[in-house]
Amino acid sequence: MKERRKRILLYVLGGIFLGFIALTILVSSFPVSVVDREFSEEIQEHQHPFIDSVMKIISWPGYAPQSIIIVLTVAAIFFLYKRRKESLFILLTMISGIIGRSLKILIDRPRPTDDLVLIIEKAKHQSFPSGHVLFYVSFFGFLIILMYHLKDINKSLRICVMAFCAFMIFTVPVSRIYLGAHWFTDVLGGALLGILILFGLSYFYMKNHNHSEHS
Repeated sequence: MKERRKRILLYVLGGIFLGFIALTILVSSFPVSVVDREFSEEIQEHQHPFIDSVMKIISWPGYAPQSIIIVLTVAAIFFLYKRRKESLFILLTMISGIIGRSLKILIDRPRPTDDLVLIIEKAKHQSFPSGHVLFYVSFFGFLIILMYHLKDINKSLRICVMAFCAFMIFTVPVSRIYLGAHWFTDVLGGALLGILILFGLSYFYMKNHNHSEHS
């Protein structure tokens, strides 16, 4: 049964990886697609100043330097509470930024333009994959993993942190499209790549974690 679960997991991860490769080829061949434009039109259909503000707040932690400050602060908190391994793995989530930036340069997909979508918040650099979604899935996703496994932390605190992190992960793709900073395929690419990075971090963390418990 255990071997079967491993095989299923490998198939899923392989599917996600191939999906990301296929998506990369698609956006390189067709920088602006009908699907992307339709998604942007649907999400931007109902504009309101209050929604603008909410979407900007959701995206705010994903910009530098605040994204770096947030990671360093959370890592420092774990370190101060004698959780050095957790602190290290929190720092390792910044790998997502390096990978994302490298892929942006390599793929070089342009951002949505104001003749195609409404630009509420102008973004810099290239478009694919979405660095915000990649960072949120990697960082906030790993925090959820930690809160789930660290049972000695107050349960109410763990639930609050997990709920907040899940909220950020699921709302940031909408935020990026709503603000006119990304296409649907950008946020999908960021999510797929983020899942792969999150799995890698979680795998090595849990492997080390289980080894520590049995030693």
